Parts: sequence; C-alpha cells; structure tokens
Amino acid sequence: MRILILGGGAIGASTAYFLSRRGAEVVVVERTGIACAASGKSGGFLALDWCDGTPLQALARQSFALHARLAEEIDDDWGYRRMTTYGGLGGWPGDPGPVLDWISDSVALDRRLGTTATTAQVHPGLYTKAMMRAAEANGATLVEGEVESVERAGARWSVAISGQESLAGDAVLVAMGPWSILAARWLPLPPVFGLKGHSLVFDTGAEIPADALFLEVRERSGGAASPEVFPRTDGTTYVCAISSESPLPLDPADVAPDPGAIERLEAICRDISPTLRDATIVARQACHRPVTQDGLPLIGAIVEEPGAFVATGHSVWGILNAPATGEAMTELILDGATKTVDIAAFDPGRARPLDPLELRTVRRDLPA
Repeated sequence: MRILILGGGAIGASTAYFLSRRGAEVVVVERTGIACAASGKSGGFLALDWCDGTPLQALARQSFALHARLAEEIDDDWGYRRMTTYGGLGGWPGDPGPVLDWISDSVALDRRLGTTATTAQVHPGLYTKAMMRAAEANGATLVEGEVESVERAGARWSVAISGQESLAGDAVLVAMGPWSILAARWLPLPPVFGLKGHSLVFDTGAEIPADALFLEVRERSGGAASPEVFPRTDGTTYVCAISSESPLPLDPADVAPDPGAIERLEAICRDISPTLRDATIVARQACHRPVTQDGLPLIGAIVEEPGAFVATGHSVWGILNAPATGEAMTELILDGATKTVDIAAFDPGRARPLDPLELRTVRRDLPA
C-alpha cells in the first residue's frame, strides 16, 4: 500500500515509522517543517498511569512501554530517560522550605506524583525528527509543501500540493494537529481546535537533576498559574504555563506568544527557582495543542470516505501517545483492525462532521 500522511508532527512521524517498518510505501507531506509546532515546543513528559480510569488508559500504557522500547531499538538519541515527578505549591503564606536544592524557599513540594517506574521524558522535537529519520531509512519519503486539496477517485486518493505534482495513494491520513480542521474542506471531519500554551527553555547545564515539577503558584501580581518544569538531558530546562484560546494562524510558522505572556512566565520562573533566575533563556515560544469538543482524540477511519483516516486531537498527551497511535493506525490501515490497543472510544464518527460552510464562518482567512 501507498499511504499519504498529511502532517509531520509526532503522530504523523510515528505512524510513518510503524507503517514503513511493515513495508508500506509512505509519503509524509509537511508544510513548514518536521516538529515545527507543538511536537517541537511541548514538554515531552511521559506518564504510565496518569490516564488510568479514562478511555486513554490502554493507549497511554501501551505508548509508555513503546517509548522505552523504541529508545533501545533505534540507534538515535532523543533524550529519553526516566524521571521522578513532584507536585507542590509556591507563593502561598506558610509554605515550608524546599525539598530540592534548586528551587526557592517559597516553593513547597508536598507530594511525589511519579517515580522512575512511572514517569519519563523525551525531547519532543528530537523524538519526532528521529522517528521521521527512521521511517526514511525504511523507505519513507518526505515532501515539503502545502496541501491544497484531497480527493478520492475510485479506490485511490489524490493530494494536490502547491507548486508540485499531485500525489496518489491507496490511503490518506490526516495528522495535522489543530490544523487538521483545514481538512474539513475535503473530508467529513469533526472540529479540532488549538489551545495555545507558552514556554521557556533555559540553559541550565548539569545543575538540575531528572526531577519534573507540577506546581500551583501564586504570582506577585495576585494571579495564579500552574507551571510545569522539565529538565532535559541536553542541559536545558523547559518550563510551560499560561494557556489561551488565541486564534490559530494558517501557517504554523506564524505562531507567536501572546502579548505579556512570556514576561509573566519569566517572572514566575524567577520566583520558583534561583537556578532558573540566573540561567540564560535560549527559547521564548508558544504552540497550539490540538483539542476536540469532548476532550478525546480522533483516531480511526473516516467511514464515509473509504481509505481516509485521521489521528489528531491528543491535547497535552500527544507526545506520550504518539507511538501507540502510530502503531494502532498502522494496524488499522494495513490489517483493517487494531490488535495492540482498542481505539473504539476515539472513533471520529462519534461527533458530527464540520460542514464546509461552517468552516468558512470559523476560518474566514481560508482561500475561496
């Protein structure tokens, strides 16, 4: 089979890897660059059991195991390691002193959320690019360009790309994160939205150990925030907080932080850690995480259009669940059903498709 994957994020690259490993002919179409959006600007935090008790439980557990396995099987380095994870409070009256020597006296770590048996991390951008390289080593192809249309002619699919010849394939997979909503012009897809988050990357060297933090802090301005802190194997530390529903631009390259959001996050970081206060900031950034109306991803076949599939809407668990999603989509596309994990809860048919006319009212910036 020849499968056309639209989107070069963690989901698309992971699916390309698993498909190519099965011998399928894979073409990944990416407009801006591999891992150019949330897959390159997220935290890369992995948890074994944080989705337990929800429809995501089996997918998350399978994916957590796959992350460990892929790090051993593929000769590449994307910063995979196990972590200890803490939760705590900062800036509230009466807080005791710190548990870790790199955080401020105003921060109290009052609980351990995960151990090295249950929490881990990857550098998300490096992971996504490594999966794409591994797929290419198996024969996959990357095509850079903007998708202009997707059409079915009999049993085949045609994808038109700006300034290039159209691509033909036996199946097409939409994996464009929040930009998957644009594919509703051609396929019956439920709406997908972008939830914006802001982050900083600090050059901290070897000063911070493999300890992840999930904090609730009171800001000096009187507001509250929930920063997440992830030291990485490359000597950087990633901190994210401050979400918004800012509009999603047509091009991922045009995503920029909201006014004042980065300055606010910098102030939070100065208060929670003297190490972060004194470190050089190497990236100030924002990204849009794909979310759906019911909070569950869209993973499965578009039954109205045989040979069309979608995998998006993973919200904050996109990097965690990328490997198991890619594995499941490979089974669904090549075998007609999944074996490793049940994805029935994520069937895109559970939600009403977005009418193209509705899309025009939401995205007035779309080409006519």
